[in-house]
Amino acid sequence: MAVSPAMVTAENLDDSRMVNPMLWADVPDPDVIRVGEYFYMVTTTMHLMPGCPVMRSRDLVNWEVISYVFDTLDDSPYYRLEGGTVYGKGQWATSLRYHDGMFYVLFSPNDHPYRSYIYKTADPAGEWTQVSRTDHFHDSSLLFDDDGRVYVYSGSGAITLTELQPDLSGVKPDGVKKCVIDCDAFEPGLHEGSRAIKYNGKYYLLIIAWPQGGPRRQLCYRADSVTGPYEQMVILQDAFAGFPYVGQGCIVDDAAGNWWGVIFQDRGGVGRVLTLVPCRWTDGWPILGDENGRVPLVVDKPVTGEYSSGIVTSDDFTSSRLNKNWQWNHCPVNEAWSLDEAPGRLRLKTSRVVSNIYEAPNTVSQRMEGPECEGVVKVDISHMRTGDVAGFGAFNGHSGLLSVTKKADGHYLTVTSTTVNFKNDSKIIDSVDEEVMRSIKLPADVNSIYLRINADFRVGRDIARFAYSTDGIDWTDTGDEFKMRFDYRRLFMGTRFAIYNYATEAPGGYIDVDRFDYRRVPNTVSDMAGELTNMNHTGIFR
Repeated sequence: MAVSPAMVTAENLDDSRMVNPMLWADVPDPDVIRVGEYFYMVTTTMHLMPGCPVMRSRDLVNWEVISYVFDTLDDSPYYRLEGGTVYGKGQWATSLRYHDGMFYVLFSPNDHPYRSYIYKTADPAGEWTQVSRTDHFHDSSLLFDDDGRVYVYSGSGAITLTELQPDLSGVKPDGVKKCVIDCDAFEPGLHEGSRAIKYNGKYYLLIIAWPQGGPRRQLCYRADSVTGPYEQMVILQDAFAGFPYVGQGCIVDDAAGNWWGVIFQDRGGVGRVLTLVPCRWTDGWPILGDENGRVPLVVDKPVTGEYSSGIVTSDDFTSSRLNKNWQWNHCPVNEAWSLDEAPGRLRLKTSRVVSNIYEAPNTVSQRMEGPECEGVVKVDISHMRTGDVAGFGAFNGHSGLLSVTKKADGHYLTVTSTTVNFKNDSKIIDSVDEEVMRSIKLPADVNSIYLRINADFRVGRDIARFAYSTDGIDWTDTGDEFKMRFDYRRLFMGTRFAIYNYATEAPGGYIDVDRFDYRRVPNTVSDMAGELTNMNHTGIFR
């Protein structure tokens, strides 16, 4: 049933329904499976460590991070920010599958030495074990066939089917390896994002395409044989809620036999968010969207009454382990951070001299979320050394930083717009553009400071605002607005709350982060109804 958004209010939306986007945060390249009563999802986090977050949900709506597939990748010193970086590279487009009691993931780092990782576990909330390093597979999808054979679909443009050894130790030398789908005049542009399933004896492969002069859209290819021939259908082509195209993701069934699409949408500064889209099988095709083929604003949840802690959470740092929602920018220097040297605080020490935040080790971050969110940190700055820069940022390739800088004559609070530029054809930093938007000398008796960032990701906004306080009660708004951006040429991810401390003159100083407080404005129908009404968009799917 489709209903005009004007007929829906936050008051009549009960807990049995959800408002799209399902996750208004950067969760790109999703792969989702269901095992028993739980759904499991993996997503891309590239240069962040630990990497390849594994999320779990009972209702396809409320998710929590339960593990990471790996603590660090170390294919080159660049992963440690030594001599270069892997911004926008690292772990990409992971495939998640369950077979004979084991969970498997396959991903290919988008950088040298261009070899895929395969991991497995019996417990997705536990430790993952590396199975093999094998050929590079771009945007890959595993498929375990009924006859015991294992395949990988992969590629950008042409899609290749490659057979693996049954134990996933590598490519099967005498196995299938052939191009099964190629670009043609109908789809000459971007053509990638493989997600494969077998259903009712047929092979289905979801691919996104971006025809020249046309919108990005979700395609499905199907065949009676794994090697083809494959026929094609457009299964979703839609913009949603004032933002562009929705395309790239997967389909999954619930315990009641209903099917769903988990498809991402580019939303500017917050990154690539997830929509939950009904899927109906029509003439053997998994057609996505409501009865009009549109992404619905409101969807009945597959399961009701479920809640989770979420994928962005406050933290008082009283645990002996770092909260699972935090990730480090590249591999951390483990001896330069601690949760036990000052119990109840996260201590960040400077360990090397760098020129800017993009070279700095041990920056720790969490996602931001729409439509609006707020993060506050309390930081003890009394042990900073001259030349140290510490603070709280809206971190991305274009970053808005609220920093405390220790100079010879005291501490200064600055608001800085910072942009990283890389050398051609590499992620080696060429230069960093900095504009100091505001500089305030702090009183000499200030030992701790509260820093606040408010982020607004509503249509046409992508604005971060900054404020500070010396007591956590009386706040001073700096008055600066920073425009957040998503730039695939730089970090290729959504803007994140980041806590950092780096030395520009000599290492040895440290800060203690007392707490991180997080608040998100809920995603409600009223946030989106105006944009949807203007677009003549349908409203509720029931």
